[in-house]
Amino acid sequence: MESQTVKWKHYFLYLAFIYAILYFLHTNLLLNDRPIRIKKWPHLPLRFRHDGTFKILQVADMHFGSGLLSRCRDVLPSHFHYCSDLNTTRFLKTMIQLEKPDFVAFTGDNIFGPSTTDAAESLLRAFGPVMESGIPWAAVLGNHDQESSMTREELMSFISLMDYSLSQTNPPSKDINNVKRGMFLDIDGFGNYNLSVYGAPGSHLANSSVLNLFFLDSGDRETVQGVRTYGWIKESQLNWLRSASQELQVQNQEVKYVIKIHPVDASAALAFFHIPIPEVRQLYYQKIVGRFQEGVACSSVNSGVLKTLVSIKDVKAVFIGHDHTNDFCGNLEGIWFCYGGGFGYHGYGRTGLARRARVILAELRKGDKEWMGVERIKTWKRLDDENLSKIDEQVLWELSPSR
Repeated sequence: MESQTVKWKHYFLYLAFIYAILYFLHTNLLLNDRPIRIKKWPHLPLRFRHDGTFKILQVADMHFGSGLLSRCRDVLPSHFHYCSDLNTTRFLKTMIQLEKPDFVAFTGDNIFGPSTTDAAESLLRAFGPVMESGIPWAAVLGNHDQESSMTREELMSFISLMDYSLSQTNPPSKDINNVKRGMFLDIDGFGNYNLSVYGAPGSHLANSSVLNLFFLDSGDRETVQGVRTYGWIKESQLNWLRSASQELQVQNQEVKYVIKIHPVDASAALAFFHIPIPEVRQLYYQKIVGRFQEGVACSSVNSGVLKTLVSIKDVKAVFIGHDHTNDFCGNLEGIWFCYGGGFGYHGYGRTGLARRARVILAELRKGDKEWMGVERIKTWKRLDDENLSKIDEQVLWELSPSR
């Protein structure tokens, strides 16, 4: 009889244990009967519009902190009764509504780590307007993003899972013997990837990439021979860039072969990263479009980024951030380097100087009956002033008439 009682006790303990597990799953994983949330994806692939254009909004250095509690820097007291991260949010919403971009590129220092104790919450609030819009977007990291509660790998993984984000932690590995981080390529940094933009609907290039977008992690801080300096793009990243560019160009040649009566222009490419390369300093002595208002804060290490970009031939322009009061475009060996200009109000600026954003417009060449490859790449900036002024419009690259 006693053993039977013990068995019943064990039975009830077992049921209580099962009930506790089910209760835990219900309250912690099923979120109180709310459906499990699945990432929202944009309509893919990225492609040019029916009118032969593809517009990108570049957002550099949002420096988002904790929202209302993160005060603005370097603004006139007369401009705002109370200025905070919410001004950055308002500016981003305004730019999306005004320019109606097809894609938004965030070029680092998206959040300012020291001003938040919860990096994930700051990311959700910083990228909130673009997620609400449903527009596809992607981001790279700057040198301040990781200065809170998440590592750079965790940040990029989290960003890649956000609604409508096309960001990637790193390129997938094609060689199972060359895998370091799960299914990712053995490569320095986090946030190295490329996105393809396809031709206009109804054209022979509707299923082919005509514009490639390269994203690279320029790092944060490093020590070289005992001296602190900014990060730089490493050789493993440049090797990946060469390989990815070559593969895309081979695909382009294959399209040329298949569509013999419809010649295809070589695919153009754009690159996005945060920290400028050392050669950008040379532009102080050259003709530029925009303002050169502060020293170029770059690494003491020159890893050969410019040499690589020149050698692969497809990158026509590079878009960077980091130095908030620089907003110029300048040409280095045939490649344009353009600052986005400081976007965020919690980041430093210059008193009296409006925050700004850069817009990039790629235009296709019109064939006899359809849209062809990229013919022209233009850019301009928008100021967060009373008129949302459009300034410094210029053509960065144009297809040679002989081609």
